[in-house]
Amino acid sequence: MPLTLQGTFVQLLVRGLLAGLIAGLLAGAVAFTLGEPHIDSAIAIEESAGEHSHEAATPAAHSHDDDEALVSRDGQRAGLFLATGLAGLALGAIFATVLHYARRFTRLPGAVLALVAGILGWVAIEAVPFFKYPANPPAVGDPDTIDQRTWLWLATVVLGLAAVAVGIYVAKVVAAQQSVAVRVAAPLAAFGVVVGVGYALLPGIDEVGADFPATLLWDFRLSSLATQATLWIALGLVFAFLTDRASSKARESVAA
Repeated sequence: MPLTLQGTFVQLLVRGLLAGLIAGLLAGAVAFTLGEPHIDSAIAIEESAGEHSHEAATPAAHSHDDDEALVSRDGQRAGLFLATGLAGLALGAIFATVLHYARRFTRLPGAVLALVAGILGWVAIEAVPFFKYPANPPAVGDPDTIDQRTWLWLATVVLGLAAVAVGIYVAKVVAAQQSVAVRVAAPLAAFGVVVGVGYALLPGIDEVGADFPATLLWDFRLSSLATQATLWIALGLVFAFLTDRASSKARESVAA
C-alpha cells in the first residue's frame, strides 16, 4: 500500500514552493495566451468610451498624454509572469502547510492527498466565488463599489472553505456506510446546501453595461477560470509527482 505523505515540514515546504512556482508560471502562460487578448479588447472599449466622454466635456483640453498609463501594456504583460510566479510560490507554501497538518487526519497516499487538496482548493477558493461573483474585464464595474465587491468576494471564499469543510466532515461521518451512493451523495449534498444558502444570503452584483459585448465578457471569464484551474491542478499534480519521486528515493535508500 502506498505510503501516506512523508517528509519533514521543511521538505514539504520546499516541495510546495517548487510546485507552486511551476504552477504559477503555467498559469501565467494560460493567462497570457487566453486572457491578454480579451483584456486588450476591453481596454480598447474603455479608452474609446473615455475619449468620447472627455471630448464631449472639454474638447480643447483633451490630449493623448492624459490617458497614458503608469505602466505600459508591454510592462504589464512582462509583469504577468512575475506576478503569477510569486503568487504560485505563496500558494505553494500555504498548500504544503495545509498538507502537513492534513496528513495527520487521513490515510490517503501522499500523491492522492496532494491531488485531492488541489481540486478541493480550486473548488473552495476559485469555483465557489466565481459562480457568484465572476471576474470582470476592464471597463466593467463601478470604481465606487470596489471595496464592497472585494469584501463580498472574500465572503464567498470563506463560504467555499466552509462548504468544503462541511463536505469533508460529512464524508467522514458516512465513510462506514456500505452504500457507495450514500458515501458520494451525502458530502456532495452537504456541500451544495451550504453553498446554496450562502449564495441566497449574499447580494447580487451586476455592473456590466448593456452595451458591453457579451461574447467578450464570456470569453474573458472563461479565460480567468481556465487560468485559476491551471494554477490549482498543476499545483496538485506537480506536488504529487514530487511526492512520488521522494517516496521512490526513500524506498531505494532503504532497500540499499
